[in-house]
Amino acid sequence: MKYKSFTKLLLLGFSFVFMLASCTKEGPMGPAGADGADGTDGTDGVDGNVTCLVCHSGTNMEAKKAQFWMSEHSVGAIAVDYAGGRASCAPCHSHELFVQYMTLGEANNVTNPSAWKCSTCHGIHKSFEGQDYALRSSDPINPIFDGSLTMDLNGNSNLCAVCHQSRRAEPGYGLEELPDSFKITSTHYGPHHGAQANVVAGMGFAEIPGSVAYPEQGSSKHLNQASCTGCHMADFTDGEGGHSFIPSVAACNDCHGTDLDDYNYGGVQTEVEEMLIELRDELIALGVVEGNDTDGYHPHVGTFPTVQVQAFFNWVGLEEDRSKGVHNPKYVKALLHNSIEALQGETASH
Repeated sequence: MKYKSFTKLLLLGFSFVFMLASCTKEGPMGPAGADGADGTDGTDGVDGNVTCLVCHSGTNMEAKKAQFWMSEHSVGAIAVDYAGGRASCAPCHSHELFVQYMTLGEANNVTNPSAWKCSTCHGIHKSFEGQDYALRSSDPINPIFDGSLTMDLNGNSNLCAVCHQSRRAEPGYGLEELPDSFKITSTHYGPHHGAQANVVAGMGFAEIPGSVAYPEQGSSKHLNQASCTGCHMADFTDGEGGHSFIPSVAACNDCHGTDLDDYNYGGVQTEVEEMLIELRDELIALGVVEGNDTDGYHPHVGTFPTVQVQAFFNWVGLEEDRSKGVHNPKYVKALLHNSIEALQGETASH
């Protein structure tokens, strides 16, 4: 009885295993089904050679090089001789330091610095499309005088602002109350040469209280309705624009609907130049500035009332902006007028 039960149980186990094996074994593949419908055609890409030749054709490259040789950016002495190998002057006084700074976020001393060239500003391509000019950056910058601020000149113009900024702050910047005096310790004191970005953005200079109101920061027409590249790199005509970086009178006339042969739209340059001379002479009378037209002007080392040093900061920064007010007329005229006004009171009591 027990033997029969065991035999039945064994046979039942073999049957189960056989059934399980039969269930998991694949049968023969059936015939293939009909082909599906074709997918939508993709968009044709731009021919790689054509895209590259937008910039890299021999004729185009030679034209841009010829224009660049007209520019002060191509003069090695300006870039290298004074500060080309010093990390403290990074990132702007040599090709190598600028590339280091833009790619690594810092710059170190270099042993053999060279002047700016195409690859100084133009880095690795991002999209490889016709309008990808491969600039190393077009992002807004944090000015060196206050890294918590953002200076945005819009798009490609931001690359100009990396170097064309004041670097230093005016003597009263960030102070709730001005100290009575400020000591100038060097004849090189003042904003870094060429603070054009600060002028265009309307920030970083000493806004001395006075009878002329300062425009709202960022309200300049040349910031919002023009650009560094639009004025300085417009179509190359009559030896201006393009990669010469010489501002284009033709571009000025196109925007303003005029037919001028210079940049003195509305007499702004005449007015500002007169104010710059007046402010300089006030500073000379107070002993803050010394020099002459032949040898140049520089601050006198010494201790002066802070407002006088603020006025000097404005004068030298706007003098070295070199646009004579064009970059931001309302801001420049307010700075100069109020600086002169403040010094006239100082001169009377001097």
